[in-house]
Amino acid sequence: MSDRAHRFLGTIVALGLALAGLVALPAPARAATPVCALACDTLDPSRAARDTFPVPARNINGRTLRLHVSDPDSMAWASIDNAVTGDAVWLDRSWDRGATWEPLLGKASVPGTWTGTRTLMYNITDPVGHRRGWIRACGDAAGVACTDWVYPRVCDGTSCDGADPAGAAGDDRPVPAATLFGRTISLHMDHANGMAWGVIENGGAGDEIWLDRSWDGGATWPEGSSLGRTGVPSGAAGTRTDMYATRDPRGLLPGGAVRACGREAAHQEGGCTAWARPAPTRARAAADALMASYRTDEGWWRSSWWNSAVAITTVMDFARKTGRHDYDWAVSRTFEQNKGVFPAGARSSDPVEGHFISRAVDDAGWWGIAWVTAYDRTRERRYLDEAVTIAGYLHQHWDPSTCGGGMWWDREHTYKNAVTSGLYLWLTTALHQRLAGDTVWGERATTAADWYLDSGLINSSGLVNDGLTRSCANNGQTVWSYNQGLAIGAFTQLWRSTGGTRYLDTARRLADAATTSPRLTRDGILTESCDIGTASCDDNQKQFKGIFVRHLADLADATGSTAYRTYLTRQSDSIWTTDRDPLNRLGQRWSGTAPNQTDWRTQAGALSALTAAP
Repeated sequence: MSDRAHRFLGTIVALGLALAGLVALPAPARAATPVCALACDTLDPSRAARDTFPVPARNINGRTLRLHVSDPDSMAWASIDNAVTGDAVWLDRSWDRGATWEPLLGKASVPGTWTGTRTLMYNITDPVGHRRGWIRACGDAAGVACTDWVYPRVCDGTSCDGADPAGAAGDDRPVPAATLFGRTISLHMDHANGMAWGVIENGGAGDEIWLDRSWDGGATWPEGSSLGRTGVPSGAAGTRTDMYATRDPRGLLPGGAVRACGREAAHQEGGCTAWARPAPTRARAAADALMASYRTDEGWWRSSWWNSAVAITTVMDFARKTGRHDYDWAVSRTFEQNKGVFPAGARSSDPVEGHFISRAVDDAGWWGIAWVTAYDRTRERRYLDEAVTIAGYLHQHWDPSTCGGGMWWDREHTYKNAVTSGLYLWLTTALHQRLAGDTVWGERATTAADWYLDSGLINSSGLVNDGLTRSCANNGQTVWSYNQGLAIGAFTQLWRSTGGTRYLDTARRLADAATTSPRLTRDGILTESCDIGTASCDDNQKQFKGIFVRHLADLADATGSTAYRTYLTRQSDSIWTTDRDPLNRLGQRWSGTAPNQTDWRTQAGALSALTAAP
């Protein structure tokens, strides 16, 4: 293909395609809906991170048809070479394993004097839409032909669709079996490898068993219907499917759910078990379920700005604790997609002015913690630099002229509260620890710590109230777990930096109060005031407990305290046994009581507890 041909990409034609064998005939059809994942459809191939050829090229009357794939981008494009004027190339994309497809994607025709051309790039899968796709290259050169579909099997490492259950590392039945006309239909899982298969028993010849696979918790399953459909042979009473994977790292599709379905030979209707996800470990199961809600195209969890900062921090904590790298890509994605400017309503109710800064000072602080954590995880200086920028913004709102110091919660300086002061203390201490030769941030940290200890935010019971009155007294407002946790973490880190025993003593006093007071702990389980009775927590409060356990775990590591570790283990055990459904979704009330709320915020909070447990 000439250099000029590489620069020229033909117009996108929205036409249909009907196949008879390998011959394609054009027919009217609706245009494909553009897909956005790490990039949007129609990206120029010159921007591809990699160029590989995972399926054989196809010869069409002497022309060479190739499918190009960039796995880091999860995108593909097609090219035709050794061609003549009027030859054409395009992509087909299917969302139902090749049964139907979006045809003629990026169709490009070879212009005069050229010997080839290529299409634009298109996404292979659609993690935002929870769809797994197949894609192939097609061409018309005095006859139409296509390459094979790429990646027809889901693979999670070495575990791939179609494996024999005889090789499973375990056999668990995560949900009750279904019955149909006397037949027993059961779902089986190898949790360690994230593989599943179905079994039908007590039946007869002609009965069938299969799996359905869904990437959105069972809401839809266009790609995953009737996987491994198998009939009971003559003379047998049952059979099983092959094994199928439940995670597709290549397609950025975690947290796949499966169910087993079957049919009795004499009837058309089928029966299915409930949907379930595997649980290789507690934390991995929770992390996969959390990432299933991540907006790959936008790089955050939609509708909650500061909560997304805490969620990506939680994912990094999971990676550090487990040594896994499943979601390392999401750290950079979150940073790059969100470091810019956004109008009110796009990310937060306030405008975001760049560098994760808005009028809500505490929101910026949570992002500062996220980028310190990202720096620790990756050692990439850009993250630490961003944390310095954010901490500099927070410092603008440290005000000794009112109450002798402390942080204003917002740019309008309406309220001095515990959360913003705790964030500032943690961030200043963290920067001092990471910036060689620093004295500025270290001095600010000790100033903030001394003010905090004398401010009255900590009441006589060792619990942190929400903030101060205009007359600089403890306002007696709600004791929230995240205020307690931030203070524990900040004083623990300051002790690590300075060796000052009063800082460690304070962290212990705060932890002991939180783990024993009914204001925060009931029957041994961390309990927010909005977890009691018929109350419900708002979207902010849903992540408070996760923040607390993150910082309590830091204190447990610093002190080696058996009591704190036992407390953390008790939270993890309660969540796993009382607050989890078969899809590994984790709720707000870690004791499992009703009414219980479940969404990605509660998932992130509970993941922190599962990660923090020894």
